[in-house]
Amino acid sequence: MLLKRIRRRRESFTGYLFVFPWIIGFLLFMAYPIYFSLNMSFHKVLITSEGIQKDFLGWDNFKYAFLSDPKYVEELLVFIKSVVFMIPIVVVFAMLVALLINQPIRFKGLFRAIFFLPVVITSGEVVKELFAQGATTISIVERYGIIQFIEANLSPSWSEPIIAIIQQLIVILWYSGVQILIFLAGLQKVNSQIYEAASIDGASPWEIFWKITLPSIKPFILVNIIYTTVDLFTNSLNDVIILIKEHMFKINTGFGYATAQAWIYFMIIFVILLFVVVIFGRNEDYNPRKAGR
Repeated sequence: MLLKRIRRRRESFTGYLFVFPWIIGFLLFMAYPIYFSLNMSFHKVLITSEGIQKDFLGWDNFKYAFLSDPKYVEELLVFIKSVVFMIPIVVVFAMLVALLINQPIRFKGLFRAIFFLPVVITSGEVVKELFAQGATTISIVERYGIIQFIEANLSPSWSEPIIAIIQQLIVILWYSGVQILIFLAGLQKVNSQIYEAASIDGASPWEIFWKITLPSIKPFILVNIIYTTVDLFTNSLNDVIILIKEHMFKINTGFGYATAQAWIYFMIIFVILLFVVVIFGRNEDYNPRKAGR
């Protein structure tokens, strides 16, 4: 018992040592900006030649965002609906590509590099230029009137996010490189002897996927959902962030109102991530010993 306690304390101390630099960095570089941002959200902020002038408004900025600014609420709802559709597309696509690359094929490293390359190349300015040139759209969708069909048969509340996904589908798939690598890391953790034993017992590839592969990578599915959610919500090209940036430089709203919008946006992201963790983090990690009983 004494040796176990000593080992646990040693492991805890090692963990704290790894976390300690992040805590120091957070306190030095992030704690005060976060407090200052939250403080500005309750004020009307004006940038003058004499410096920053703040006029306390209380909750007026937040009330204005929900009750008097229909564009903000509308853009927020449309984007949230589109993200609900985007996340499964990105995660499922990344899983399928990872399963294919994980097969015993030649040039695995080359395929990994090909799928990860767009993540490095497509920076904000590059994506803006591709959008301007129409390289991110699927021409067949516009050629055969698929968008017009969706608009005619669905209500605007659902047609707008679906159309937004279709118009950005190529960009969505471009940003799946990190998720593919995460799934590959999870697949390579699975012991090959488990697959051999299952095939000897007569399990089909479909059964092997559902009973061995998928349970084994469940923790990585959760990681990819969290990563994809944060990546989509913090993408500088999404309409909500663009709208917040526009309000920063308006005279009648300014930094105070834009900061309030940003905090509302942050709380929505936090609630969605909390929901994802609660729903997908319930199940225990896959344990081959338990599965073999």
